Amino acid sequence: MATVGTGKYTYELVEDWARLPEGWVLGQTGIVTDSRDRVYLFNRSDHPLIVLDADGSYYTSWGEGVLSSAHGMFIDQQENIYLPVMNSHVVLKYSASGNLLMTLGTWDQPSETGWSGNYRDPVKQAAGPFHRPTDVAISPSGDLYISDGYGNARVHRFTSDGELQMSWGVPGKTAPGEFHVPHGVWVHTDGRVLVADRENNRVQIFSPKGEFLTQWTGLARPCDIYIDADGAVYIPELDGLMTILSLDGQLLARWTSPTGTGEGDGGHAVWVDSHGNIYLNQNQEGRRLLKYRRLG
Repeated sequence: MATVGTGKYTYELVEDWARLPEGWVLGQTGIVTDSRDRVYLFNRSDHPLIVLDADGSYYTSWGEGVLSSAHGMFIDQQENIYLPVMNSHVVLKYSASGNLLMTLGTWDQPSETGWSGNYRDPVKQAAGPFHRPTDVAISPSGDLYISDGYGNARVHRFTSDGELQMSWGVPGKTAPGEFHVPHGVWVHTDGRVLVADRENNRVQIFSPKGEFLTQWTGLARPCDIYIDADGAVYIPELDGLMTILSLDGQLLARWTSPTGTGEGDGGHAVWVDSHGNIYLNQNQEGRRLLKYRRLG
């Protein structure tokens, strides 16, 4: 079987690992794994929250008729999950069994940013939460950071119980703190906040209070971010597939799509399980869900 990556970050693609019930399909998918390496898939289909066992067999599903327009996902240490319902302009906190614990934002009421509705167009002005939020991350102190998103140009910081503390970001293309589709967010164990500034082809890095620290450029529309216990940073790219960097921005591994052109059908969401295996949503027809088994 062909391998990808290099050195410690070498992988093989596991073909057809996800076994859904007959007739089920996945839409665009957010991914997390829990302490048992069960795989949670928040996706745009008739079955919006699907859980698979570590071997890829179907375990359970919920959220039918309630959840829609999935985008991004996070799981905390208590195995509560956080779901941005993008087109409804809310972020929901659920228990792993599907009990709603908290709602951030107001259903179907976007903030006023003057956005045209086309992701290629920047918003006219930044605003408060939310206008099509895209992702969630939790800091070591328990604060929530939410990228917002397709119809906004901000990152919002909330307390663990949902109180808005601050927001930062303005529409733009090159200056620090300017965003054009802030598409993914991750908070490192040292508090640094990494934001996938997708249409600006960069990841911006901030202090916990939103102070610009540095940026990584030369990425091909980065969509999501995951940092493992060794400090490797996994970045799926919509016009590529997967790039792995060190915390100081040095390239560790990179590979492109196993199918398609790599232009708009590359990586969209990523998570890494306890064994170092990568789960990756490929943004193409059929929304392929890829698993890369770590060999290095």
